Amino acid sequence: MGVPTRPLRIRAVAAVCALAGSTVLVTACGNDEPTRARPAAAPTSATPAAPRHTEDQDEREAPIPAAKAPWGEAAATSVAEVPQGGLTGIELKRAAAGASPSPGAPTPGAPPQWAAGIAPPDGTVRTLRVDTASGKVTDSRVGPGQDADDKREAADLLRGAKQTPQLAVGTATGGKNGTVSAVRLDEGDADKVIRSVDVVTPEDWDETTAEVDATTGTILREHVDRD
Repeated sequence: MGVPTRPLRIRAVAAVCALAGSTVLVTACGNDEPTRARPAAAPTSATPAAPRHTEDQDEREAPIPAAKAPWGEAAATSVAEVPQGGLTGIELKRAAAGASPSPGAPTPGAPPQWAAGIAPPDGTVRTLRVDTASGKVTDSRVGPGQDADDKREAADLLRGAKQTPQLAVGTATGGKNGTVSAVRLDEGDADKVIRSVDVVTPEDWDETTAEVDATTGTILREHVDRD
């Protein structure tokens, strides 16, 4: 009688299949073709999207890099145009409408301008525009619609401001890295005369507004606009 070899062969194949289950490269039982394990997919890292600016941040960013003449230079130039004049306010603005396709829109390619308010002792405010590239006055006119009360208020504010705009700005900035975009003479709480100073930081285009007591030179209030 011959030796029964088939049952032994089946048991041997089963044993090989059991051992091969723990290896990376296996031979399928009952199949002559080897199958390879799929390599693990490489992890993907999504690049974070750059933070989007708000509309206000875009408005602040647009004129500052192109403004060559700083606020102090523009203010001094404006004050020199009005005899016995004092600074009531100055603000960096986009170029005024001129050769613009739509009324009130900035002139394409034109540099931004400083808009300054200067008043003599009688309180009549004159508005001047200073080109930020050349530092020269491009327009000067008396603001319309000023009545006796408006003039008296401007004159009173100028008389009550003991601190110069330069001192107020120095207090407001305090070594901060930023660009002064506006300085305004105004009346604060408890009828205090204040100078409000706006400073824009180039890292995020946020705007910090400091209210400086125009008599004592101390900061009364500070607010950061991150919108």
